[in-house]
Amino acid sequence: MTRSVCRTRRLRRSLRASGAGAAVLLALSACSSSTGSEEGSASAGSAEVSGQVTVFAAASLEESFTTLGETFEKQHPGTEVTFNFGGSDALAAGITSGAPADVFASASPKTMATVTDAGATAGEPSTFVRNRLEIATLPGNPEGISALKDLSASGLKVVLCDEAVPCGAAARKALEAGGVELTPASYEQDVKAALTKVELKEADAAVVYRTDVKAAGDKVTGVDFPEAAEAVNDYPITVLKDAPNAGAGKAFVELVKSDEGQRVLTDAGFSTP
Repeated sequence: MTRSVCRTRRLRRSLRASGAGAAVLLALSACSSSTGSEEGSASAGSAEVSGQVTVFAAASLEESFTTLGETFEKQHPGTEVTFNFGGSDALAAGITSGAPADVFASASPKTMATVTDAGATAGEPSTFVRNRLEIATLPGNPEGISALKDLSASGLKVVLCDEAVPCGAAARKALEAGGVELTPASYEQDVKAALTKVELKEADAAVVYRTDVKAAGDKVTGVDFPEAAEAVNDYPITVLKDAPNAGAGKAFVELVKSDEGQRVLTDAGFSTP
């Protein structure tokens, strides 16, 4: 699944980054064609936004960015927003390896730094929202989990995000702040994968973002815990240096940071910077 002449079907929403994410992203890079470059040049040379805009974004942004993508396409007829949602670390690795993208929205400054340090951003990234952790339990919280320390109870199956991704690094920071030692049943590639384990009843609980708990609705029950205040994640966003459609990328970033964009994001559970 690639862009331009290499695309075999219309990639409308998300291509999830996974363990094979780097290979997929490199394939995207290999299939980039002159069509994308022409679109970018056209956008840069005129005020009118058109063509495809490709956004690499942290998995926790899936619901809100999908909504904003639909809004963007309505505001700019003739545009198409393609998303690649996944772990921020895998997305950053793909970008620095040459995968074509216009915008990168990361779940932490650390993963964004991977891209900025490689000289792959156009300008300085800016923080557009913040997110904090919450415990996701089975519906109704049958295990009676009320605090972070409860996750260390014998026999309780808990999953965490891999520590290489922002939700995993934040979970580790919160556990350390609470003095809680925990050996998870598994480490998942991103926050959506961790949450899915609970939704499928393959785990009793997961430490995820509150935005993901809210998006899951009645599939899980959320439990707040005070240590989450010690592990709040800032989310930076930027247009990329080699963006095939830089004009459209800039317009998408402007929408995200606009009052309308901020309403969508805060409604999803994010907080403003």
